Amino acid sequence: MLIPHPAVLHRLVEEYEAVVAEDAGTGGGCASTRAQDLAYTLCVSTGTRDVRHALQAARRMLAATSLAGPEATGAPAVRPAATEIGVP
Repeated sequence: MLIPHPAVLHRLVEEYEAVVAEDAGTGGGCASTRAQDLAYTLCVSTGTRDVRHALQAARRMLAATSLAGPEATGAPAVRPAATEIGVP
């Protein structure tokens, strides 16, 4: 299984939760097309078939990457100052 980049996974979870909250506020009772699309993408990204399981898996993946440190996400541990890389 491919593992989604933590930043992408984080954005998906946040956006899904925001859309679901917005849908609940409108009182329509049905998930919007955007919520359904995000649920599908979360399921595909986490290798699950149910959005509840996808959210659990996403949170586990995100927790594991935050515990592993910046190296796990591909981010540099320390950003060099502009003068260190030759930028005046």
